[in-house]
Amino acid sequence: MIPIASAQAQAELAQARDITHYMRAGTLQLQTLPPLSLYVHLPWCLKKCPYCDFNSHEMRAAELPEQSYLNALMADLEAALPLIWGRSVQTVFIGGGTPSLFSPQAIDQLIAGIRARVRLAPNAEITLEANPGTFEKDRFKAFRAAGVTRLSVGVQSFNDDFLKTLGRVHNRAQALDALAEAAAVFDTFNLDLMYALPGQTLDMLRTDVDTALALAPQHLSIYHLTIEPNTFFAKFPPASVDDDLAADMLDLITDMTAAAGMQRYEVSAYAKPGHACQHNLNYWQFGDYLGIGAGAHSKLSFAHRVVRQVRLRDPARYMTQALAGQALAQDDDVKRRELPFEFMLNALRLADGFDLSMFAERTGMPLSAVQAALAQAQAQGLLLRDGEHVRPSARGFDFLNDLQALFLPATRQESSQS
Repeated sequence: MIPIASAQAQAELAQARDITHYMRAGTLQLQTLPPLSLYVHLPWCLKKCPYCDFNSHEMRAAELPEQSYLNALMADLEAALPLIWGRSVQTVFIGGGTPSLFSPQAIDQLIAGIRARVRLAPNAEITLEANPGTFEKDRFKAFRAAGVTRLSVGVQSFNDDFLKTLGRVHNRAQALDALAEAAAVFDTFNLDLMYALPGQTLDMLRTDVDTALALAPQHLSIYHLTIEPNTFFAKFPPASVDDDLAADMLDLITDMTAAAGMQRYEVSAYAKPGHACQHNLNYWQFGDYLGIGAGAHSKLSFAHRVVRQVRLRDPARYMTQALAGQALAQDDDVKRRELPFEFMLNALRLADGFDLSMFAERTGMPLSAVQAALAQAQAQGLLLRDGEHVRPSARGFDFLNDLQALFLPATRQESSQS
């Protein structure tokens, strides 16, 4: 939970938006800036799922303060423009919450407002998250007409019993109807599933994945159910799947998706050629992203520093403060000693890995800062190196947390092992 900033702290954060604050001398030397993405957070849902730790709030569609929130988003974006001046936005991701609660007219106004204020790259990927529980016929078609190029549909399961356990507001039939329209309207759509659900067997998972693949999605995101702090499941944990069964489930998913012509290009993401999520790829390659909306996070690079920001979480407070140019709750430089881990936490999620030159480009630090950890990872069989290119081994992918932890600052490594 991010503490509510005091009036004085808010004033200091607002003053910090002066670009000279970010351009002052520092210890990093970034020769070029990474690609830039835009994330827009729409924080409302019909119902809070028991596993969800995102900044989401229950509200019926008829009660949404659409125009007020859109006004706040545009004020927030305008206040941030000096920090990204002259840079092209490569991708836009509208997440939540449940963004498909917003009307197509509101999404059209949002995208038009973004286009009017930033330079979008030609053919920029614009993703909208959608929930089958908010599906109405022709709604997805209207989102496409508004400028959305990629839909991400949060199904989680096609089993009605599991959907009930997960607190979802849709059922199997609604999911199938929504996905049929998504397939008809969008050249690329993503389908979200979860596995290792309470009571789930391999055969049950096989049925879910078979159903998903029969719909021919170009992209599939499949996440292990994780019990996150400050959620309903954290207070009342459901029965868990043992680690061996969960590993068998992941093997099954990887085999089935490969047979369907999909590549596991990231730990939890599978795609057909040419359909990887460009927005998420930018995250994993330690690119920059400006986040607007209640609770949104940003990572922005400058000549001598990398900055992380967080917007105010409470939607009502965010709307009020954004209109006053004071939407920030946090605005901090990433500490130099933390940057290697921050980079590897993302880049090592990619099956194909990355060129080592990217580390220096994106962090402004010399490769010597990670050479010892790279050698240790290689010695432990967690990392493969081909010249200046590295990637996780099969073992490294299976034990990704262990691989990433090798790049923690020494003090954090000690605390994580105690």
